[in-house]
Amino acid sequence: MGVKYVGNFAELLSTPLAAGVNALCWPRILAGDYAAVAAGLAGGEAIDTLDEARLLALEIGPAGREAVQQLLTDLRLLREQGLEPALNCINGYPRDESAGVIATDVFSFHADSAPFAADTWLCTYLGPSSEGLSPGDAERRVDQAETRTALLKEFGGADGEEFREFLQANCYDLHYMPKAGARPYGFGLGNLWRIATDYPGSPVPPCVHRAPSTRPGDPPRLLLIS
Repeated sequence: MGVKYVGNFAELLSTPLAAGVNALCWPRILAGDYAAVAAGLAGGEAIDTLDEARLLALEIGPAGREAVQQLLTDLRLLREQGLEPALNCINGYPRDESAGVIATDVFSFHADSAPFAADTWLCTYLGPSSEGLSPGDAERRVDQAETRTALLKEFGGADGEEFREFLQANCYDLHYMPKAGARPYGFGLGNLWRIATDYPGSPVPPCVHRAPSTRPGDPPRLLLIS
């Protein structure tokens, strides 16, 4: 279904995204109390980016400190590869309230994009995890006849190069719908993922994924992303 599982970080780093594999997962069961970490961070922004000093200053018990050490270890692993990971405590994502045909927030199934070869790294430590779609289970929203007709009306012109530039400028071409009978898969807690993005010359389709829906009052998520 496009996902391949590996046994350690070295394999996660070195295994190519190729031959139909567009998502790599290192399954892990992590020790530590991540809920205690989130509780110590209560009252932050909707998306609260954390740094080492703030995590180390939390007044939490031994299990919470164990969780902090794991978070810092993962940040270090990715930084040593020249990446720029961010650790976020997510209390709520902004929703796309625009009147456009396609909502382009993270709750929509979408692909990440880059102008050069790059992957996305993800790990959820607390809260509901992201969901993915196998390549054969995803259809671009802009390729659906009814949606494309509505987008052409929004664009106010004919289907051609300028229309395609309009789709790209609004990120409409990066959003997908599950096909009939599709079964999304969960990324799970503690697992470290490396997933394919949409970039020129990519040997595999991008990994289509979305953030879990959140409601007011839901517990926060702890998420590592790069």
